[in-house]
Amino acid sequence: MKYILLVLLCLTTSVMFGQDLIKRPEKKNDSLSFEKKTKPLDPKKKIKNDTIILTIKDYKIISFERDTTYLDTTLTIQKEYKYNYLREDDFELMSFSNIGQAYNELGVDFERVGAYPNLGATAKDRKYLEKEQINYYNVATPMTELFFKTTLEEGQLLDANLAFNTSRRLNFSIGYIGFRSFGKYNDAQVESGNFVTTTNYLSKNGRYALRAHIAAQNITSEENGGLSEKEEQFESGDEDFINRPRVDVYLDDASNKILGKRYYLDHTYKLVRTQLDSTRFEKTSLSIGHTFDYETKYYQFLETASDTLFGEAILSAIDDKAILKTFYNEVNAEFYNKTLGRLTGGVNAYNYDYYFNSRFTQADGTVIPSRLNGTEFGLVGKYEKRIGEFDFQADLKYNISGELAGNLFNASASYAINKNNRLRFSLHTSSRMPNFNYLLYQSEYLNYNWNNSEVFDKERASSIKGELLSSTWGNLMVKYSNLDNYTYFAPVSDVAIEDDLENAFLKPLQEGNTVSHLKVKYEKEFKVGMFALNNTVMYQNVTQDTQVLNVPQLVTRNTLYFSSDVFKKAMYLQTGITFKYFSSYNMNGYNPVLGEFYVQNEEELGGYPLLDFFINARIKQTRIYLKAEHFNASFSGYDYYAAPNYPYRDFVIRFGLVWNFFS
Repeated sequence: MKYILLVLLCLTTSVMFGQDLIKRPEKKNDSLSFEKKTKPLDPKKKIKNDTIILTIKDYKIISFERDTTYLDTTLTIQKEYKYNYLREDDFELMSFSNIGQAYNELGVDFERVGAYPNLGATAKDRKYLEKEQINYYNVATPMTELFFKTTLEEGQLLDANLAFNTSRRLNFSIGYIGFRSFGKYNDAQVESGNFVTTTNYLSKNGRYALRAHIAAQNITSEENGGLSEKEEQFESGDEDFINRPRVDVYLDDASNKILGKRYYLDHTYKLVRTQLDSTRFEKTSLSIGHTFDYETKYYQFLETASDTLFGEAILSAIDDKAILKTFYNEVNAEFYNKTLGRLTGGVNAYNYDYYFNSRFTQADGTVIPSRLNGTEFGLVGKYEKRIGEFDFQADLKYNISGELAGNLFNASASYAINKNNRLRFSLHTSSRMPNFNYLLYQSEYLNYNWNNSEVFDKERASSIKGELLSSTWGNLMVKYSNLDNYTYFAPVSDVAIEDDLENAFLKPLQEGNTVSHLKVKYEKEFKVGMFALNNTVMYQNVTQDTQVLNVPQLVTRNTLYFSSDVFKKAMYLQTGITFKYFSSYNMNGYNPVLGEFYVQNEEELGGYPLLDFFINARIKQTRIYLKAEHFNASFSGYDYYAAPNYPYRDFVIRFGLVWNFFS
């Protein structure tokens, strides 16, 4: 009842606000237009009776790569796909039973964003926002976005963000994502909090620019170790076990946690700045810049009493904690010329300290060190150029001193054939050491102690990608990747998987032979009147001497939906059914001690359909979402696993809204 009241309150407020200030747009893609007495942001903007018309383009969202988009309050099928905990399209992901618990991968990509290893625990940190995921804002008036969605049992998901300015050139934002979900199964509760505040500034003469953010984040999960009697209970379909708290799990006293804080700043100053006479665009500029990034992050696994599921333990109570502190500085210079393009070059220093508050000596006397630390120096470069309808971009990071990083090179070229069709080609190559938890780890569990810092080689990844982006023919992507020294977790014992002891023998391994991966992805929507069929199909193929990379060969998602204005265009309605399917394959297993997935080749899972029914609506700047998730759960068989012993969620109805308002 409280959720219904909240929705009604939001709708009422939104409609009242809209009657006072916001005029309903004539076009569906123009989602904001209102009058306000203020000074214009653009000196060339027309003013009438001291009033200007603010449009959607006065509310800018700027990405880490400085790409600018505008606030979009329209309702599309892509918004439906992104209306989830991650706020991204999860087509290539498979969620566990509880929201945010973990996500198995249905598709893989090996392009490196950063030149240095990460902490690890990659199964748990998908909601941990990296610096590349932080957006900055440039708004005409204060803008607020509220994202709300129900979870499973106790808890909610709320993402609130406020962007505002104190002047035309100084903008701020404050955002917090609060999440808690109890889950349907025992000991599966997940909660997280992400606080982010940003600022960006441009001086009056346009020479000095600054942007910065502070992020404080934590993700805490209870770990139940999976189902212990899956055949007799979950798979049986017995009505007694449809009540999921009655299904037995392995653990009842374990949890893991990720916590991190980051302080980021980059600023530039233009030493030389000339403009064309007839336009406001620069002809030539020379600037210097500085980037600062300091982050502390740790991963912790806690258990009140050790369990034989993970092998023999040194102490009864388990408290494993891996800590990583990084400090990054970069100084660069950028030259821009309208004819020659934009060229950036610089040097950087990266200091890292990865450590445990313990020291471990093995039975043979070998000491597992408690720390990996050092400082690395590198070069960075970037080039951008646009010639007519042709765009070229390239960036390079090259390590000149240190053991962690190697190189990272990206290049892309795109050409607009016409307004409806574009071709794009990309090249990527990189080398760096595996994540820190592959190199060094210490645990109260005996088998979870290793030091590979002087044993493992740098992982090398290279890929080439071609894309056709067409509003007529659809979007086609073909990517071919090669991997050398691919690093993964896997059991090193011949213990059968049905004994449920593979977690006691996990070790990090490196594949000595090359692994090749082919991905082909096609997206196309067909429309007939008010009906549409949106299709996404992905094919993957892996060539490998040893089976170390497992992915489904086929993944498809098809959505048949109806959309139309209703109630004399007071509401825009969208309703339909989504079908998702992926072929069966050896799904990766999940390990709660490490917060990682591992390779297993004993059990094939998948090959089942997922059906969702949704009704979405838009009223003014409010989008309302109602979905019956996995409504076929009761009649398609209880075989829907997201990993060995970890099921996908049962049928559930969830709803929520996204609401933008302005002042």
